[in-house]
Amino acid sequence: MIENFPLYWPEGQQRTEGWKRKKTPFKVTQGTARDHLMAELARLGARDIILSTNIPLRKDGLPITGRREPDDPGVAVYFKYKGAMAFACDQYQKVYDNIRAIGLTIQAIRGIERWGSSDMMERAFRGFTALPAPESMNWRAILGFKPTDNPTQKEVKAAYRKKALTMHPDRGGSDTEFHILKAALEQAYLEVK
Repeated sequence: MIENFPLYWPEGQQRTEGWKRKKTPFKVTQGTARDHLMAELARLGARDIILSTNIPLRKDGLPITGRREPDDPGVAVYFKYKGAMAFACDQYQKVYDNIRAIGLTIQAIRGIERWGSSDMMERAFRGFTALPAPESMNWRAILGFKPTDNPTQKEVKAAYRKKALTMHPDRGGSDTEFHILKAALEQAYLEVK
């Protein structure tokens, strides 16, 4: 079950290694970052919003500002907008920088709609549609292996590339099919040595 606290990271989405996280590029307070994200979600028309972090919560369910930075600064936002959506970010060293990054991303995507190309916005949001949980994903079947096959990482990568030729949106596939294929590859890499 998705919760506000502690952080519930989207299934199948890769994490940023701690040493690769960037310092803050934003000049906003913690409260401003949080309020901007919530305002952008409201403008979008998002429903059932869950902002998930490792920061304890206020009584209204939002992270408390002014708290010590947790070891894991990741942030995930789940909401409904023409289906279940999940945005997550852990690129930055501080929780509120990751919240700011998600808020600015949603603002930019909303801009696409304002500038008259709403079909582009729909395609952009399709990429954030929640995917099936990796543990329930049959990556062998998705990549074209039999249930008894024990492929190497090299064989997995070759199978992925072959499937990507037909499942990529630019090659006649759909965004959803391609994201499922990428999630299958990630799950395979976790299991194959």
